[in-house]
Amino acid sequence: MEEIMISFTLNKKSYEMKVPPNMTLLEIIREKVSLTGTKEGCGKGECGACTVIFNGRSANACLILAPQADDAEITTIEGISDEGGLHPVQKAFIEEGAIQCGFCTPGMVMSAVYLLDKNPHPNADEIREGLSGNLCRCTGYTKIIKAVERASEYNA
Repeated sequence: MEEIMISFTLNKKSYEMKVPPNMTLLEIIREKVSLTGTKEGCGKGECGACTVIFNGRSANACLILAPQADDAEITTIEGISDEGGLHPVQKAFIEEGAIQCGFCTPGMVMSAVYLLDKNPHPNADEIREGLSGNLCRCTGYTKIIKAVERASEYNA
């Protein structure tokens, strides 16, 4: 299969590379750019472990093919904080104990960041809806919802 040239911005850094057209954005992030915070769970867009911000929207990186990433602006878990500190959502997840095994955490955090960017003070139902594309098998979601509520208080 002939490779295609794509260029994109990932975490405010420009990239240009040749990739197979059937390569996913998740594979590009993990294998070509070597950022491993974005996780592969189901590979079918059902679990949310690979959630990134793609052109200003929350998206599953496993469902985006290389040609779609051309000229895109992408933010991963590694790109949400400034100057190496923790993002308020990350701090809130730690403070509320919203992390168990940690596998779903990057996707949950990215969905929460997107939600809070669009709705700085969501209620519990809005948080549940905002996180509905993300699955966690460990926490039962209560602490995750509390963490997003706490993060929203930082926006006050």
